[in-house]
Amino acid sequence: MFNRICLASGLWILTAAASLASPVTVVAKGADGRVLSGAVVSITVAGAPRPQPRGTYTMSQQNIAFAPHVLIVPVGATVSFPNRDRVRHHAYSFSPAKRFELKLYGRDETKSVTFDRPGVAAIGCNIHDAMSAFVFVTTTPFVAITDGSGRVVIDGVPPGQVSLALWHPSIRAPNNSVSRPAIVAAGGLATEIAPAR
Repeated sequence: MFNRICLASGLWILTAAASLASPVTVVAKGADGRVLSGAVVSITVAGAPRPQPRGTYTMSQQNIAFAPHVLIVPVGATVSFPNRDRVRHHAYSFSPAKRFELKLYGRDETKSVTFDRPGVAAIGCNIHDAMSAFVFVTTTPFVAITDGSGRVVIDGVPPGQVSLALWHPSIRAPNNSVSRPAIVAAGGLATEIAPAR
């Protein structure tokens, strides 16, 4: 009987917490005040469960470019790098988050890398210098990429004190990132984040 009461209480707490979860709308801006599209906004919530790898994560090499340009994955995710071009590619990263080298491989071949530490891995091609991309490896489930207007909506954030972070390769700060505290109200939060001018 006691176990049933505890289980019912636990389910009620989880349901109540889910019903209190709120949307957070963020507009990302650069130091010049212009909106930043393709930026990563992440929200760290104390006690939030770490996201687990699910499904397939892919960064294609197509039209002499990586696609997508920025890929968000949880720690432990394996990312495949299929070559869809007629030319060979040689993908690599020297970033502290993940160092790897996928030596020359041709069309319709795929190689994979597991990203086991949080951070941002800058990806390049040893054959085509103009090719670049980023794998953003996260420990928070509350993370997304801004749209063309620099805006992103992250759902399900529980109310309370959080840490709001912005990453973009153009940000001139350690790790190309800035962060600040924020408070999410019961009805959510609408805010901006930008590096200092």
